[in-house]
Amino acid sequence: MKNYLFSISVVVLLSTPVWNNAASAQTIPSLKDTFKRDFGIGTALNNAQIEERDPQMTAFIVRQFNMATPENIMKSALIHPGWDTYNFEMADKLVAFGQKHNIKINGHTLVWHSQLPSFIRGIHSADSIRTFFTNHIKTVAGRYDGKVLSWDVVNEALNEDGTMRKSVFLQYLGDDFVTEAFRLAQQAAPRTELYYNDYNNEQPAKRAGCIELIKKIKAAGVRIDGVGIQGHWHVGKVPLKDIEESILQYSALGMKVMFTELDIEVLPRNFQGADVGQRMTANAQSNPYPDALPDSVQTQLATDYEALFKLFLKHKDNITRVTFWGVNDGNSWLNNWPVRGRTSYPLLFDRNNQPKPAFEKVIALKK
Repeated sequence: MKNYLFSISVVVLLSTPVWNNAASAQTIPSLKDTFKRDFGIGTALNNAQIEERDPQMTAFIVRQFNMATPENIMKSALIHPGWDTYNFEMADKLVAFGQKHNIKINGHTLVWHSQLPSFIRGIHSADSIRTFFTNHIKTVAGRYDGKVLSWDVVNEALNEDGTMRKSVFLQYLGDDFVTEAFRLAQQAAPRTELYYNDYNNEQPAKRAGCIELIKKIKAAGVRIDGVGIQGHWHVGKVPLKDIEESILQYSALGMKVMFTELDIEVLPRNFQGADVGQRMTANAQSNPYPDALPDSVQTQLATDYEALFKLFLKHKDNITRVTFWGVNDGNSWLNNWPVRGRTSYPLLFDRNNQPKPAFEKVIALKK
């Protein structure tokens, strides 16, 4: 669940072995069609894409993806900026975009400790936090019931060791706030699938905590339909064994499994995870590829994506969706986190929507 409020686009030309920069949206193979019998293929959309400001980009998105998640517009800071004030304009446009182009929408997100409305900082009452929590879920989830496929009901409620994150919700509402969020969402949106979403929840300790959350929700008689593994990994270090074990363990609980924010970082980082609160200092080493990705790294990226999609196909009966966090490299949050202004290359398409070697490897798995 990444913060795009400081996203930028930098045009960088990358070479591809099969398609050149003149390739149009219609001449590039379609991810959604390639994997149509396996799982949905999604992307994160920004405001310009939702509003169809660039017809060529719209055509590209519609050809490649059949599912979409909003980057920011459904987070509480934007959709619920005042105690009694909601702003549904962009969320409504997203729903209309999905209906127009036959793209299923995943609502993102109802409960998250980050990007909260500014007025939350002035609240020091459990009753007031509970009122906000209840009204927000009922109002937002209720408005889009039957109009979105699914909701990330709660996002990133766990620490790396599987314990509960010390959020404002834990502080004022206690350990049961996750169960209560799903209970409220179930009541407000009975026609919508309900998911828990987190990063690193393929890692054993955090996975164990996630499993306990799922069991607790189910034991309370509350509906939870699936679990999202965000999938923010690093080139050459994709934890394939842990990912596979997580698919098996979550599926054994009756959960649908999806990869909700997939990208593979190629730039240096001195910590693991995807906590938007963490930052690195910019220096000469923090942006090593400002002009192009070296062939050796490009090859490793392609190898990693190939291995990932082989694993996804192996377990396609338990995986419902693979969503990339951004349409192309220029849209990625990793250009600005944990260092702003870097040039990152974590996705299948370059900044001109041209396929990279990783795309070729992924498509070739179905030939």
